[in-house]
Amino acid sequence: MKTDLADLAHKVVLVDKYRVETCCVIGNYYSLRSDHAKAVLYFRRALKLNPQFLSAWTLMGHEYMEMKNTNAAIQSYRHAIEINNRDYRAWYGLGQTYEILKMYFYCLYYYKQAQQLKPNDSRMIIALGETYEKLEKTENALKCYYKACTVGDIEGQALIKLAKLYDKLKEFDNAAAAFTEYCLRENENKGRFNTDETEFYSAFQYLANYHLKNGQLDDAYTYAYKCMENEKTKEVGKALLKDIAARRKELERDVDNEAVPMDETVGNILPNEIEDVATSMDVTNSSAKF
Repeated sequence: MKTDLADLAHKVVLVDKYRVETCCVIGNYYSLRSDHAKAVLYFRRALKLNPQFLSAWTLMGHEYMEMKNTNAAIQSYRHAIEINNRDYRAWYGLGQTYEILKMYFYCLYYYKQAQQLKPNDSRMIIALGETYEKLEKTENALKCYYKACTVGDIEGQALIKLAKLYDKLKEFDNAAAAFTEYCLRENENKGRFNTDETEFYSAFQYLANYHLKNGQLDDAYTYAYKCMENEKTKEVGKALLKDIAARRKELERDVDNEAVPMDETVGNILPNEIEDVATSMDVTNSSAKF
């Protein structure tokens, strides 16, 4: 992508290096290279050419966020909203800025504005859910994560957040159901999301422990074996497989102890009882002669 953007930047400079769009393309190129100070320089040039150019204000806000300059980021996003109050990216950017500042009620307000403009964008809904969770409004957070799952989870994060919140609330059955669905979807969409595989294999680890605690050894074995595929969860997977094997041996011993042989039943009859049985047999036989 860097190469494509570099080629585009070179072409637009040849066409007209004093155009607003040219400055923004070059700014994006430097942003992609993580040279945020230089990116800001080109976005400022764009705004000198046209102070009402909305994208330049929003993009400059993003760069200031990367530079941890929250005051400058807030000013940039506010300028963007003054130009167009329906720019959801600027509202979302303000939400992120206030989240960094840990001013969660402000953050919640700005995320709500962004979500109203993009009601079916799961990123906005998840951002709301995370803020509700930080404000300890867990019911609202659960609703947000669930809605993000239903509208189409763009970044593949809603289910894992839903599962973790259920686990935090000690609703283990719901957590396991969410983790299971997450694993199924993640397996289907492998390669679609550039997510850290640690989350994926941590979900397998959770499910292996859950099924082991509930005595569902076959399911526990399946998920524990999956843990062996990743270096970070490999040792945990080995330990879980050992625990499962030990539990199976215990169950086998219990089954063996419960099974009572026929010889033992006969041996438990007392001598007096044997004599009584023998006497009754004699009486029966003698009566048969008459």
